[in-house]
Amino acid sequence: MKSYRGDRGRRSVRAQHVSTAQALIPQRAQPSSRQRAARAATAAIPVAFLAVFFAWPLVAIFRRSLVPDGSLDVPVDVLTASSTWHVAWFTFWQATVSTGLTLVAGLPLAWALARFSFPGRSLVEALVLVPFVLPTIVVATAFIALLPDGVEHSIWAILLAHVFFNVAVVVRVVGAFWSGLDQRLWDAAATLGAGPLARQRSVTLPLLAPALASAASIVFLFCFTSFGVIVVLGGIRYATLETEIYNQAARLFELRTAAALALLQLAAVVAVVIVSGTLERRLGGARRRGRRAPRPTGRTTIAVAAVVALSLGLLALPPLALVVRSLQVAGGYGLEHFTSLADSTPALLVTPWHAVLNSLVFAAVAAAIALAVGIPAALSVARGSRGVDALLMLPLGASAAMLGFGFLLAFADPPLDLRSSLAIVPLAQALVAAPFVVRSLAPALRARDDRLPEAAAVLGATPAQVRREIELPLLARPLAVAAGLAFAVALGEFGATVFVVRADWPTLPVAIFRFLGRPGADNVGTAMALCVVLMALVIVVALVSQRAVGKGAR
Repeated sequence: MKSYRGDRGRRSVRAQHVSTAQALIPQRAQPSSRQRAARAATAAIPVAFLAVFFAWPLVAIFRRSLVPDGSLDVPVDVLTASSTWHVAWFTFWQATVSTGLTLVAGLPLAWALARFSFPGRSLVEALVLVPFVLPTIVVATAFIALLPDGVEHSIWAILLAHVFFNVAVVVRVVGAFWSGLDQRLWDAAATLGAGPLARQRSVTLPLLAPALASAASIVFLFCFTSFGVIVVLGGIRYATLETEIYNQAARLFELRTAAALALLQLAAVVAVVIVSGTLERRLGGARRRGRRAPRPTGRTTIAVAAVVALSLGLLALPPLALVVRSLQVAGGYGLEHFTSLADSTPALLVTPWHAVLNSLVFAAVAAAIALAVGIPAALSVARGSRGVDALLMLPLGASAAMLGFGFLLAFADPPLDLRSSLAIVPLAQALVAAPFVVRSLAPALRARDDRLPEAAAVLGATPAQVRREIELPLLARPLAVAAGLAFAVALGEFGATVFVVRADWPTLPVAIFRFLGRPGADNVGTAMALCVVLMALVIVVALVSQRAVGKGAR
């Protein structure tokens, strides 16, 4: 009892101090000229980075495509060629079919996770996210290991790989919306005599329309600009705009054709973004009501268990097949493919383990650059700057191959001749990773209570003490999550890196691609072993980030 009273007394005194400090804090006034200058300088950092490493490469593509000799020359011959429209049609078709199949595969799992609570639900949510964080080159190689001969390089392989990669988007986006819908709507429909199918058709689908439109647009963009899956599983038979840009620029050296295709793809991506945004606004939103998900009962328990078990089983097949294939050798099973990673090989100018080290170094530098750009951008976004937020999301809408091609064109001459520099690789990777840093930090910065550092300052804390004792502990976990996401994204980046990386400094995804392009079972086995290494690194980073998120929530 004495200890309780002592704790209560100390809490009361501490509360009085805080109340006194908060009372001494003046009302928030308009920012001074110095504060406005500081905020403008903060926003200028990400804007300058995007201007140099995103806008300028796009300008270089437009100049190569539209003004090759100093005068306007619209590449009508390329844009109207039957081969171009054949590639464009296949790009649109495969993205549409992949999106439809992903919605069909993801909706049952979104229903189970959104509407019901059961033991291990958080673990299931984390496992569903694993395919999405895997590099596309690993996903494509996993389906080569999984599918039988004759099917691994087919349209079905492409579609299944896209579904595997993007099902987490449907589960997260639709599930988050579904969990907030009012259960009384279904109860009222049942009372009026509507059966289960009628309730799904008349109540569920209309209410989920905004979330379905949002998820479908995201999945469509990912499939439309897919590179690693198409180039590995499609080969020369199936070409999209993304892979054709790579073929024309890196293999055939037809830069004018590649620039024209990049221009066409950019126009298509912008059109998709505009249409999807308009569709979401017209569909509107449903009334949401927060609630605690109930436990399934009766036959619903069997349905939830079946959906979860079947979904996790299907998602586990490609990674397991990849691991098994990496252990297959001539005499059965062994670690020969992993031990050969230290040996020299004709496929690379260095050993495969050097490619692993190169990827770690490049990813660490790219994560540091992404943090240096993303932290000021997140500060600006948290203060209400929507322009910086929209600008930094642009690299996610552009294709990775187009960005890599733009880097080659833009940084080929002084004063920024980076073609032979190692710095061009982490710069390209940081451009793709920076938006993830902003998305991780901005919510934490918005939720920060500015009264805490102000109260500490009134109580006599120095600025250094405020940063060390208050601001750093509050932002330590979001910073760790942002750094982990940026590192994982840079580690698996393939589309832009394959354009700009030097032959003597290959990254893991590039090394895997080169081994898969060479004949022989040993080369395929080495590619599988490298995929397992890359998959393990990405999963470790993702789990550490997820653990940091969980600790931050607690």
